Amino acid sequence: MPTRFVFTLVVMAGLLSFVSPTSAQSLLIDIPRDSQHAIVSQRVGITDITINYHRPLVKGRQVWGKLVPYGEVWRAGANENTTITFTDPVTIESQPLPAGVYGLHMIPGENEWTVIFSKIHTDWGSYTYNPTHDALRVKVKPQSAEMREALSYDLDVVNPESTVATLRWEKLAVPFKIDVNVHDLVRASLPLQLHGGAQYGWNAWDDAATYLLSQKYALEDALQYEDSSIGVEKRYDNLLTKSQILDAMGRKDEAAAAKNQALAAATGRQLYYYAVSLKSQGKPDEAFDFFRQAATRDPSDWLVHDGLARVYSAKGDFENALKEMRLSLAGAPDTQKYFPADMIKMLEAKKDINQN
Repeated sequence: MPTRFVFTLVVMAGLLSFVSPTSAQSLLIDIPRDSQHAIVSQRVGITDITINYHRPLVKGRQVWGKLVPYGEVWRAGANENTTITFTDPVTIESQPLPAGVYGLHMIPGENEWTVIFSKIHTDWGSYTYNPTHDALRVKVKPQSAEMREALSYDLDVVNPESTVATLRWEKLAVPFKIDVNVHDLVRASLPLQLHGGAQYGWNAWDDAATYLLSQKYALEDALQYEDSSIGVEKRYDNLLTKSQILDAMGRKDEAAAAKNQALAAATGRQLYYYAVSLKSQGKPDEAFDFFRQAATRDPSDWLVHDGLARVYSAKGDFENALKEMRLSLAGAPDTQKYFPADMIKMLEAKKDINQN
């Protein structure tokens, strides 16, 4: 019998010796296991974090310090390696860890735990764990928790740039914080994303610029992306975003010129929504001026009649306001008719719809 085959049988027999004959489990065929398989994932920014593990049960046993001894490396689950995957570099408890798949092991203690990220993630349990393969170790504090019969991992306390991974089993929780440098990762990824088909439409360039503007980050990059968007197709949307980027950069005169270009290219509906945004900013006089411009730009759009109704309502001219709002109701799609219908009721009661 070949030596390699004999060795394999010995190893398999050794692993099987850890399984009770009455537990009906197998390493050779796919049948249900006592410790069932689970996967939990969370995206932070554009980074995916995934924990792949098996869930042992308490079954009335004393877990900590007995079933799972203190001071010894533990598989942090059951069966094959518990693994944790990061699609981008992260920091764990403020310590850097490259992107990759890691075997997750832990050393429990009564007052402090060590969480280990091993470069080897294909082991069975922790039987062949070797500290020379460690990518990172961090120290964390265990916490009392509500009873969990089945071991679980949660990725909770989710924030825009971080999450907390928590092992929970029996009446214990062991959390460790994962931080992601979202801004830098997104900035680095955008040039790669803006290849292929995405580069031939104005939208993707505008989306990239709008994201950076919303984060007030890398505004020079945002301006370049917006110029690329305008180069593909000059539109109200990208000209207005360019004006906002320039304004955020403190280039006020250029911002005003870009905004004027945008408004000159706008449809009646776009002017209407621009007026709505001005009104929400507490600029009613400017808003009413653009509601009027919207009506001359596209008098057939039902929304611009809503805008004119607001202009008349602000003056207390409820008769003309009702006339415009009824035109809005007549042109509105069935799914939107409730809105002008509600405004008509207010106007009939001589209430200013601008207070709504």
